[in-house]
Amino acid sequence: MRNLKTILAALILIGLPLLITAAEAPHEAGAAAATTAEHLDLNEASGHEEHSEGLPTAAPHIQLGPFSVTNSMIMTWLVAIGIIIFAQLATRNVQKVPAGLQNFWEWLVEGMYEFLEGIVGHELVKKTFWFFATIFIFILVTNWAGLIPGVGTIGWGTPGADGALHHISRPLLRGVNADLNMTFAMSMVFFALWTVWAIQANGPGGFLMHLFGPKGDTTGLLKILMIIVFLLVGVLEVVSILFRPVSLSFRLYGNVFAGENMLETMATMGGPYFGWLLALPFYFMEVLVGIAQALVFMLLTAVFTLLICTHEEGHEGGAAHH
Repeated sequence: MRNLKTILAALILIGLPLLITAAEAPHEAGAAAATTAEHLDLNEASGHEEHSEGLPTAAPHIQLGPFSVTNSMIMTWLVAIGIIIFAQLATRNVQKVPAGLQNFWEWLVEGMYEFLEGIVGHELVKKTFWFFATIFIFILVTNWAGLIPGVGTIGWGTPGADGALHHISRPLLRGVNADLNMTFAMSMVFFALWTVWAIQANGPGGFLMHLFGPKGDTTGLLKILMIIVFLLVGVLEVVSILFRPVSLSFRLYGNVFAGENMLETMATMGGPYFGWLLALPFYFMEVLVGIAQALVFMLLTAVFTLLICTHEEGHEGGAAHH
């Protein structure tokens, strides 16, 4: 039960930076949107129509009273509320012999715990499981929620050539991970936690030695040479560590964004009556991609954490198991 509660609390922790990054529109995106609007107005005035097919790169903003938020942020709120309600229903009346929703929830959490324990070790999983489980569940549910009919297809657009069909240029809802702000925010949360866990496991001095310290037993001139070599290797390692949030965020964003664009393209090619049929095989493929991307993100963050928290002596967490 403790694991269930920490997962719910982690949703709030992850949601705070998501709100900050998604609610703040970049000036460039705003300028591009204004330019696009002016371009459309000029086209309509001159009698020409141009439609930008495909998912827009920048998540459009939706006005909610005095607040302006992205449509991906609205989707984030809906998914987070859905997960919290599901968890509350599953744990509302806990039985010694689980059944129904409780059985499924406990199977999911316990299965992930045992899986991660086999990767990062018994000690480290107790400290980090709350984050890895939360990030997996959150990414998986948001990926699948983006495939629900109506997401990306209900909103505001421009009239078609026949005056009846519309191209949705500003959908009400958007896949959460099809917004780079969202994936980068999750990566930055991990980067902050990774830094804390690394310092806790190694200490400030041990953390620096882990990056720049020479490995192996050498003496004399060879030891001096090894010190220089590992200093240079440490610099490369720092660059690699700083680039991890970027690679994590772009990997998830690129796969989800490309998948949603592919589905829209297939639906458009099939026309208004058979578009759903043409996109159906790709739709089921995106269901599998949603699982794969959630698993990849969780595994990469777990392995990055294991590498920095494992000591050479083999007495810490995952090192004892490997």
